[in-house]
Amino acid sequence: MASRQTGIYNIENNPDWDALLENVTIRKPDDIRKAAHYLQDIARSKGFRVALCADISSGRPMIDAEGNSLNSDIFGWVKHSERWWEDAQYALHSPVPRACRYESEPFWCDENGFHSSTPNEFLDDIDVGSYFAKTKTRYNKLIIVPVHLPFGQVSANSFPFIDQHTGDFLQQFAKYGNLFGALTRRLISGYVSVSRTSSYIASDCSLSRREAECIRWASIGKTDEEIGEIISVCRSTVRYHISRAGEKLHAVNRTQTVFKATQLGYLGNSY
Repeated sequence: MASRQTGIYNIENNPDWDALLENVTIRKPDDIRKAAHYLQDIARSKGFRVALCADISSGRPMIDAEGNSLNSDIFGWVKHSERWWEDAQYALHSPVPRACRYESEPFWCDENGFHSSTPNEFLDDIDVGSYFAKTKTRYNKLIIVPVHLPFGQVSANSFPFIDQHTGDFLQQFAKYGNLFGALTRRLISGYVSVSRTSSYIASDCSLSRREAECIRWASIGKTDEEIGEIISVCRSTVRYHISRAGEKLHAVNRTQTVFKATQLGYLGNSY
């Protein structure tokens, strides 16, 4: 225990970011448990708990090299009512993963709603108060760290504040938001990298400008004929470009071609 705690209590004024990040860096499965313990020690020393979710679209819990759940075995979420990862509908009804779809920087929440460093109207529309009231959770002040990963994967992570009676939680966020954000991003990205078991997109995939252009228009419902008129080519040429893109992306149909191109960031938010 002592070796994990070295230096973690004196990191607010002049933190050694290289050393901090190294302690949560995961290069192989055997690093997972050590990194999780280090994050837990830092959070606890600042009055927070840790709750991690590597992929809000998956029900698989985060585990160490031996298959032990990080959230129960290390972070201490052992009560039946606390084991949110066993709820198949959690990512659909909880406001935290929903908010992480709409924000990429650390933010915080209390019973009055979500609060981000820059205005975000999507967060403003989420009703947090009624959710807290319904679930009767002990923790209603959280620092939340979304991590947006390759292939469109979204990781939702939260740091519930243990002392719920503290007044201005904005001060806690100002002190620890960036710290928790940097450490969580490094841990989650490493975890996902060593846990990935299959490749469903070619690693050397590179679409041409025309292929990406045709898929962008197809993604908003344009037909081949309409796309051809927009970019001044014939319908068969549009069909060829989309088909060729599908081959590069290992897609089985037009819908999957659009989906995989979106995951790789070819479509963006242009239209």
